Amino acid sequence: MDNLEVIKKKKLQKPVIILGICFAISLILTSFVWIIYPLPSKEKVLFTQLNHPILFKGELMADEALIQDDVIYLPVAFYLKHIDPQAMLDEESNSIIITTKNKVMQMPSDSLTYFVNEEEFTIQFPTLMEAQSNLYVAITPLLEYYSISVELLPSTGIVKIMEHGEIMLEGIVLEAKEHLLKVRTGPSLVEPFYSNLFDGESVAIVMEEQGFYYIRQNHGIAGYVPKDVIELKQPSVVTLNKEYEPVTMPRMDWPINLTWEAVYSYNPDTNSLPTMAGINVVSPTWFHIANEEGDISNLGSMEYVQWAKDRGYQIWALFANDFTDLDMTHEVFRSYETRQKMIRQLLAYSQMYELDGINFDIENVRVEDGPYITQFVKEATPLLHQAGLVVSMDVTFISQSPTWSMFYEREKLSNIVDYMMIMAYDEHWGTSPVAGSVASLPWVEENLKKILKEIPHDKLVLGIPLYTRLWKEEETEAGNIQVSSRALSMTAVENWVKERELTPILDEDSRQNYVEYFDEKENATYKIWLEDEHSLQQRVQLIHDYQLAGIATWSRFFANNDAWEVMNTNTKQVDVFRQRKAGE
Repeated sequence: MDNLEVIKKKKLQKPVIILGICFAISLILTSFVWIIYPLPSKEKVLFTQLNHPILFKGELMADEALIQDDVIYLPVAFYLKHIDPQAMLDEESNSIIITTKNKVMQMPSDSLTYFVNEEEFTIQFPTLMEAQSNLYVAITPLLEYYSISVELLPSTGIVKIMEHGEIMLEGIVLEAKEHLLKVRTGPSLVEPFYSNLFDGESVAIVMEEQGFYYIRQNHGIAGYVPKDVIELKQPSVVTLNKEYEPVTMPRMDWPINLTWEAVYSYNPDTNSLPTMAGINVVSPTWFHIANEEGDISNLGSMEYVQWAKDRGYQIWALFANDFTDLDMTHEVFRSYETRQKMIRQLLAYSQMYELDGINFDIENVRVEDGPYITQFVKEATPLLHQAGLVVSMDVTFISQSPTWSMFYEREKLSNIVDYMMIMAYDEHWGTSPVAGSVASLPWVEENLKKILKEIPHDKLVLGIPLYTRLWKEEETEAGNIQVSSRALSMTAVENWVKERELTPILDEDSRQNYVEYFDEKENATYKIWLEDEHSLQQRVQLIHDYQLAGIATWSRFFANNDAWEVMNTNTKQVDVFRQRKAGE
């Protein structure tokens, strides 16, 4: 009989079971921790693949700088967008034009010379150059014109640009474990890192996200580190102590009282010119664009100059485009060379005639050519100031007319010139289809409020019309009303009214005196909205109500003998103005 072997199963000991359970739990917990709290990444990645990325306003730009012979070049597109949006790339001369309050700089492409106020300077490297199918500008010679600093960070190749007034929030790196002192690509320890921090390092703090600071190291690399490894410091402000040459702009004692002298073919006989009480500036219309080459026609008169100087008047000669030729205006203002040619002529004439200022009167311009006009004024003003001249510019009220209003960049222009003359007239122009005031008082005041949102009150000179229009309304054979007009001086209107024994009445809508006359022989009605003592008083009062720089009248020829005294008396009503303001 076979032997049966009975094997008894050993019973596991209790401690072994407990140990196994603990191991399993530990394994589960460890796996859970690894899932929730994974190990910090040890992967290092490249911060940027660009050789010389630009760091600007705390951000890394997509643009890349160029370093050649230790000179830092910025892409022109970046420079024009971020550093100086007012600079201009002149394609015809292939140069950059930079203007400040007192300088005009031209930087030609691929040249070792550049020009400041037309004075030539030589440099050891081209200021504007083309490379890698891009145009670059050397920033070094420009630093004196801007409140910025530009620095090449050697260890990373980053070009760092700082602006004056930029606020910096700084922090100090605290002692911590190695994996916490890595600048990571995202707000998590599992993210790859760019670089390492060290204890005591100073960093700039850009923002906070998910318990991490986004910081930037001094060599330009930026990324995320845990908040608790950074000790915050007090914010600081970037201060760039640059000494700029002061701008000495000629200023006038308040109020300016200017009158334009309309000179179309010859100057007036100075022996017949009236005494003009209160006038301190005369502006003869002497200079006009003659052709597309930028030549300026000159109607200046030394006899007129002597007459003005003898009476203590300043002379701000007027320079105008051809109001009827939009193509000519386009051609002469679009080119840097022709703009400079015109400026040189104005400077020569200003010396020849001992001028005190230049008054720009540029009208009827296409909207797309408006920036060229602004650029011309930007380039001319520093040079005219350098010659000791006051610079003023005439503009219209704001309207929807493209060529007569919309082309003006009023706010930009007011930041350039000394004074802006607002031509506050021609509400109803010579060929208007309906009769009406040249400039009704409500219309002037309403539009004045609008333009003061773009032009500072102490730079704005109110234009006043000294002419009016004689309107004629007659019925045609078809039964329609045909309207025509002609401009009359104040004296001519007085005579016309007296000859017909008319009595003016106050027109409430225009706040002007008004006459109307029916001519039976012509079967026509005549209408005039008068410029007289009543209207002039109200117009001048506006310079007190809105604290304007003064008045400018168009033109001397249209005034009667009383107009000057009326305006002079009312411009001096300073006490009335102060009392009114004090009571508000």
